[in-house]
Amino acid sequence: MNAVLLALGCGLALSSYAGVVKSDSNSVYRPTGKGWGELVPPSVIHSQSGKARGGKHGGGGSGNGISYHGGPVMLGTVNAYYIWYGNWSGYNSAKNILPDLITGLNGSSIYNINNSYYDGNNNHVSNSVNLAGQVNDSGSRGTVLGDSDIQAIVANAINNLGLPQDTNAVYFVLTAPDVQETSGFGSQYCGWHTKGTINGQTIKYSFVGDAVTQAPSGCGVNNPSPNGDGGADAMASVIFHELSEAVTDPELNAWYDTRGYENADKCAWTFGSTYTTGNGATANVNLGGRDWLLQQNWLNANGGLCTLSY
Repeated sequence: MNAVLLALGCGLALSSYAGVVKSDSNSVYRPTGKGWGELVPPSVIHSQSGKARGGKHGGGGSGNGISYHGGPVMLGTVNAYYIWYGNWSGYNSAKNILPDLITGLNGSSIYNINNSYYDGNNNHVSNSVNLAGQVNDSGSRGTVLGDSDIQAIVANAINNLGLPQDTNAVYFVLTAPDVQETSGFGSQYCGWHTKGTINGQTIKYSFVGDAVTQAPSGCGVNNPSPNGDGGADAMASVIFHELSEAVTDPELNAWYDTRGYENADKCAWTFGSTYTTGNGATANVNLGGRDWLLQQNWLNANGGLCTLSY
């Protein structure tokens, strides 16, 4: 299973970050984030970079610092599904906060950055995303997960918990603070996205963990936070990052640069202009009546740049 992994960062300190694309089939790693900093020496990770994505470099539509490699993008209204995994009892604020993120992103200037990406027929990603469903999974795979468990959790949500099987969607497995993802959550990444075959169809999905007990300084858990929940607010930034990459590179063969960085990777842990909220937190965008601190995204226009709007 190929997975695009969002780097471990240092929250608002913005000192050093790391990310890799991982191919479990051949154990090839290559950098996709902001550099390993103190986590793993850059020389080590570069020596392991190999030929991920079949060794492709460059491609069509590369005038803005990112290249098109011929794969599909997600068109029309993209559905998002939340799978609340683990024990969220007593920690319900995240369930009240994070649905508003998807609602706020729909039609927004920050989500519209993804509209600058297109397929081989010049069909552009739409500025339209919809939270189409949510389910609870209290722990069908336990509290210590591997990458394969994430796909199994998505399959269980489709087959047993009532979510539809939707090929134009991203399923987010959102794990509670007591859940571990053993391939590197909190030490190598804060979230990732990929695709898998479920019931014979290609399904896009993402892992985003609440790092409040595992990597609060690394995954941007800040207090105060815009919505009064450092774990949920940190997850919001990762969700936006992974959603942006999933709609522009859903099968890992569409948009990325010569280093393998997808659009949000190119801006990981940069936030642009910020402001102070009423509770003293730092934010950079207001969506749906809430303040958020979201990582910037790469605009595939005007020569290419990290930005918060298009």
